[in-house]
Amino acid sequence: MTMRDVETDPQWGDVTQLLEAWSDGSQAALHEVLVMVVDDLRRLAAGQLARRPFSETLQPTVLVNEAFLRLVGNPNPRWRNRSQFFGYVASTMRRIILNHVRDTHALKRGGGMAHTTFESPGAQVGGAAPSLDWIDLDRALTSLETVDRRQARIVELRFFVGLTVDETARILRISPRTVRREWHGARLWLLREMSK
Repeated sequence: MTMRDVETDPQWGDVTQLLEAWSDGSQAALHEVLVMVVDDLRRLAAGQLARRPFSETLQPTVLVNEAFLRLVGNPNPRWRNRSQFFGYVASTMRRIILNHVRDTHALKRGGGMAHTTFESPGAQVGGAAPSLDWIDLDRALTSLETVDRRQARIVELRFFVGLTVDETARILRISPRTVRREWHGARLWLLREMSK
């Protein structure tokens, strides 16, 4: 199943009910939700990590498993819908990746922070995408969350999880055109913030 199938697959038709049941303490609902998303999240994690400078030290399965441990360990999940759930997963993956980058950087003797380009599949700010520092990106993204929460969520879903414009639109229940516009604006805002 791909993220695109999430909207049309019958088993996803009642995902909101499962998330609500999980919120009410149902372990069976928790299991069903995790089974539904594990393969997709592994595929997305593999695609994302393959393009990152730390891909040899952070494996997709480790990223997804750590995200699941945090999901399961959340003492009071209050899931209202898929958007909120995937937003939480994206934020969790962002924190795991950032912690990994920090740990890797701390182990380097006198080395610089690992750099990457600020792009998602097929997306760049203009011509060549500038190199960026993950710590600076996290600071800027945290700042963006206070200014525009939806733009920050789009960045997490596209950059950290690796969703396409259409997949992001489906998860957030907005149009692909809105995702493109806000993704472009968010990247410009973040690059400006990181250059300060």
